[in-house]
Amino acid sequence: MSEKDTVFSSKIKYNGILSFKDFYKFCYDWLKEETELDMIEDSYNEKISGDTKEIRIKWSGDRKITDYFRFDIKVEFIILGLKNVEISQGGAKIKTNQGSVEMSVKGVLVSDFQGRFDTSGFNKWMRGVYEKWIISSRVAQFTDKIAGDCDEFLSQAKAYLDLEGKK
Repeated sequence: MSEKDTVFSSKIKYNGILSFKDFYKFCYDWLKEETELDMIEDSYNEKISGDTKEIRIKWSGDRKITDYFRFDIKVEFIILGLKNVEISQGGAKIKTNQGSVEMSVKGVLVSDFQGRFDTSGFNKWMRGVYEKWIISSRVAQFTDKIAGDCDEFLSQAKAYLDLEGKK
């Protein structure tokens, strides 16, 4: 069985004006292009109450780093009180959304994802020796890379929301 090590876990919150459709596309495109992850949408739930929506979305993605390591990411969006609004921008009226967004990101380093060391107890012990003594610098390098990618994604998403709200 592969070893999963959560190396990053954080979230952002935003409340204000945003174009949900554009934000959704921005996040998906950023993850696909910048981190080269294979992203899938695990769930998309929408509840409508009057003129507001509650949306819950879960994404997961992965990327093979080497034959031994894989990068997994889990992204969860909770959008509350999303409603359509009209704002004035440069004298023109623009239709957009207003609501509260909470986005959490979890980055995981998966080692021995193909289960090559799981054939016996001795091999599992060897995996521990291999990771601790032989490739410890590579483990640290991949851990830093994953944490950096996840942190950069959250920073970009927050910057996008802040910029969008100031239009």
